[in-house]
Amino acid sequence: MFKSKTRSEREHIMLLLTVAKLYWVENKPQSEIAAAVGYSRPSISRLLAEARERNMVQIRVGHPLERVMTLETELAERFTLDCVRVAVPDYATQGREVIGRLAADLVVERLKSDSVISISNGRAVAATVEAMPQLRLPHARVVQMIGSVGATDVVVDSPETCRNMATKLGARYSALPVPLVVPTAEAASVLMKEEQVATTLELATRADIALVGVGSVHDGHSGAILAAYEDEETARLLRRKNVVGHICAHHFARDGRHVPTPFCQRTLAVDLERIERIPLVIGVAWGQDKVAALQGALAGGYLSALVTDHQTAMTLLTT
Repeated sequence: MFKSKTRSEREHIMLLLTVAKLYWVENKPQSEIAAAVGYSRPSISRLLAEARERNMVQIRVGHPLERVMTLETELAERFTLDCVRVAVPDYATQGREVIGRLAADLVVERLKSDSVISISNGRAVAATVEAMPQLRLPHARVVQMIGSVGATDVVVDSPETCRNMATKLGARYSALPVPLVVPTAEAASVLMKEEQVATTLELATRADIALVGVGSVHDGHSGAILAAYEDEETARLLRRKNVVGHICAHHFARDGRHVPTPFCQRTLAVDLERIERIPLVIGVAWGQDKVAALQGALAGGYLSALVTDHQTAMTLLTT
């Protein structure tokens, strides 16, 4: 292993990531990288080889039209997004896999050796985690930002996605050992003050990356994950307030307004106002049933990055 005797392991990992990104992401020649970081060209070659050996880099040959870069640019400009990835999946076989892979690539691109990553739940987040490469980032941390729904498919529930992401990154993780929804607002308030819960949620808000799904609301009903917790009174309220979606179980209208409800007061999760403060919030969602929810999330400024499919992207740009 090429490593200075005076450099800490953390500094060395950061150097490996910097050199690897300059070479493989930004396509810089090794001579230019050497000048930029103050090393000889042979040293850069050894650092690149070490990055490969430590699984910090994965080379994948993909179809050049797997992404639609024109739509990515238009979406970024229209909704003032930091970055966008638009997939052209083969829905018969690989829709979930292609979008998950693009989202995972974006996460890896923005990772630092000491990143704190907040993570929610759902099929989109699970697809992203499944597509993540195996890395070794012992100084990074994954934080569960939403309580558990006790889903039948545990892979999409927040405790499992958090653990799986930490395993993929070779990182530490902070669990949130509470249910997503409790019977009363008073119970939620008490739990929020418990030390582990308060500490974990505070850490989640100080993340540099958040990975979230965007839930859709149709006719006052919030979909499979929240369906068990919502009664008809809640559904009527959501219809009356023109609610179209939710992030971390917090609802919003088509114009992006947060719509507080008695249901939200019973949830244990990072709230929307704090999610907005995270530097990079990557929303992953696809399909025509997600369009209205994405419109609301984008109007509210809750996302700074978006990964979706080309049909959804086109609808967002034309409605």
